[in-house]
Amino acid sequence: MKLLRITAEGLPLFKEKLDVCFYAQQRIAEEHKNILYPLFSNIYLNPANGFIGINASGKTSVLKVILLALEIINNEPINHCETKDILGEASNAIINTYFYSETTSEICRLETVIASRKDKTDGIRYRIVSESIWTKKAEEVTTRKAMLDFDKKEPVMIRNSREDFLSDDVSIMIARNKQTKEQMRIVNLLRFTNINVLPFSEDIPTEIITFLDPTIESLHFEEENQKQLIHLKFAGKDEILLNNSVELNNYLSSGTVKGMITFTLMQEVLQEGGYMIVDELENHFNKEIVTTLMRFFMDSKLNKNGGTLIFSTHYPELLDEYDRNDSIFITRNRNGITAENLSNILKRNDIKKSDAYQSGFLNGTTPTYEAYMQLKKSIAAALV
Repeated sequence: MKLLRITAEGLPLFKEKLDVCFYAQQRIAEEHKNILYPLFSNIYLNPANGFIGINASGKTSVLKVILLALEIINNEPINHCETKDILGEASNAIINTYFYSETTSEICRLETVIASRKDKTDGIRYRIVSESIWTKKAEEVTTRKAMLDFDKKEPVMIRNSREDFLSDDVSIMIARNKQTKEQMRIVNLLRFTNINVLPFSEDIPTEIITFLDPTIESLHFEEENQKQLIHLKFAGKDEILLNNSVELNNYLSSGTVKGMITFTLMQEVLQEGGYMIVDELENHFNKEIVTTLMRFFMDSKLNKNGGTLIFSTHYPELLDEYDRNDSIFITRNRNGITAENLSNILKRNDIKKSDAYQSGFLNGTTPTYEAYMQLKKSIAAALV
């Protein structure tokens, strides 16, 4: 399954309907095809999608909605999803997830209506109120504009009372996925935004370790008497024996640990054609490491199966790594979160994106001058 678009309405933190597209919407020049993933006909996916905004602009919240939609179509119970809190106390949250089925060559739309209820024991619980699936054959698509139009289609599956066996927080996608044998690899790295502890005990490829820290000669994991042992050796130093992954943080930088996590999982995502969601991609990394990760996803020779990176960032310089505008989203929070595709604001691809962002030309992408002056006056008054 490949994501095409997600829309979400009725979410408490959002000002209006969230609408995020993952396919290329701008004209596709021949030289851009090597950084896109071909889906069918003239439809291409953006393999690296970035959300940029100032602090508290809603970047993490948008990523949570995307993760929730991914997990719903991947059979995960809503109440087990780490990102379910984005639903808040919504009484009628409507999530439409459009995706392409590589197994059946169909374009699909899943509409899931979710409601919250307060439980004395478990706090807020969520249930699916109604749900429908629409499909159309890819060969029916004549234009990108009409690709996701299902107005004249009848649902092929509707949630109904006969599905008493189905938990009220599990999507009817579970029946479709069982039939088509489809499953996505979803890597959620939101939990590693600020805390880095290796979540696995398999050996990490030497090339990844050397790229991140060339002073490390070897890093090896083993199990002895049901206990984990970690062998760490720096060049010219004696080997260090550790008992758990947490102790690695005493010897390795947070960037090295995060890099080991990210690049190891990246290989799996590229291999399986899955999704990697990273909040504040630049945290603990220098620019070269960040851009390397982005470039790997945008390299059609490496990314042959359509693996997709979806990330947030504060750093406008990363935008200049893109040749196109339609894989960049600007998040703002002005009495509610919005996310706008850069291609709707900046029509030309040849304008330096970081300059447009930092200049304030895009509106809401820099702290206001009034806020700056108030802060300056406050600091000046405190120093008297």
